[in-house]
Amino acid sequence: MCSQPLCADVSLCKHRNIRFLVVSYHLETPPPPLPDRETTFQCFISVIAIWLLPKAYKYGGWPRSGEIDLLESRGNKNLQNPSGLNIGTQQVASTLHWGPDAKNNRFYKTHYEKNNANGYDTGFHLYKVVWTPNDMTFFVDNQQIGKVVPPQGGFWQLGDLARTGLKNPWTNSKMAPFDQEFHILINLAVGGTTGYFPEGMRNPKPKPWKNGSPTAMKEFWEKRGDWLPTWNMKGDTSHLQVDYVKVWAL
Repeated sequence: MCSQPLCADVSLCKHRNIRFLVVSYHLETPPPPLPDRETTFQCFISVIAIWLLPKAYKYGGWPRSGEIDLLESRGNKNLQNPSGLNIGTQQVASTLHWGPDAKNNRFYKTHYEKNNANGYDTGFHLYKVVWTPNDMTFFVDNQQIGKVVPPQGGFWQLGDLARTGLKNPWTNSKMAPFDQEFHILINLAVGGTTGYFPEGMRNPKPKPWKNGSPTAMKEFWEKRGDWLPTWNMKGDTSHLQVDYVKVWAL
């Protein structure tokens, strides 16, 4: 925890060898430079993520209080959608999650992707969000990939959420729920049944579980002969490597 007033709550205690500086919690947030991880995963396995999550959940449970996905990327080198687009290590995405409930999460209106044929797993890359009282802009390697500018009616209007018949919880400001303190979470995960790894994708090995299966974790483990040998446990090529994280206000 930073000792400065108004500073962010930073949840990085589980991650070694991460250098970070926290000065203030919003307005401009240049960096998290994070190196891409080099990975030899050939099965549907890893998810790399840098998230900002609400400190107090003032507006209620997810996604009413918002979620900022500065970076998400799948750790498969050869994962392709049916059209042949690589959605593995050649693709990164930034997203805002927001809605009065999970059913009405309007993340797809604030989701941005960028592909790089050389892959994001072969060196360090810079992921940045600039967060002001009026908008939020995402960058990859200093190239803008998306900008969210809510109208005067805020995210409620942006999502056309009046038609849901639900009460607008975000009357504080047009940036609500993104007008509160958030903390940083750096995450390396595997699997998942939310659809982030869709069915029907192309990959050298088939996905070892079904998203709708009640025994997905068991199916995943039973197929460990497909994915475990691809994990380089003794080197850095399958590790999430982070150079530094910086957060400051201007």
